[in-house]
Amino acid sequence: MATDGFTTCLWFDNEAEEAAHYYVSVFKNSSVGKVARYPEGAPRPAGTVLTVEFTANGQKFVALNGGPEFKFNEAISFQIFCENQEEIDHYWTKLTENGGEPGPCGWLKDRYGVSWQVIPDRLDDLVGDPDPAKAQRAMTAMLSMHKLDIAALEKAHAGE
Repeated sequence: MATDGFTTCLWFDNEAEEAAHYYVSVFKNSSVGKVARYPEGAPRPAGTVLTVEFTANGQKFVALNGGPEFKFNEAISFQIFCENQEEIDHYWTKLTENGGEPGPCGWLKDRYGVSWQVIPDRLDDLVGDPDPAKAQRAMTAMLSMHKLDIAALEKAHAGE
């Protein structure tokens, strides 16, 4: 097995190149790499995009135009751990714009149907606190939110 980690392959109908450029625009440390095209005799017209390699936030991806057979669902999601509310607001806004859908508890779907969790990096500490009352208050607060509000979670955790 290669020692440089995993590459996530995202299956699209026809939006692979558009999606790769979109994700690169959302995340720092991102770039579009090699674009491969369908050859003559393939199941799609010759010259149309087959795959696009890209890096988003330092993670390797391949976007594949494979057809309409498969759709994204919440069984797989990407977690974005945010240091502060500004980061949460940034990613939430970028990923829900132009057809994205907010979901509960910091989850959302972007315009392509890919699921994301935009969460504070302290979330596990708050909802997993060894003090069950603090953990329960933080959990109850989280369950009432769409986009997570760090200050409100911390206040609930503290019992304020």
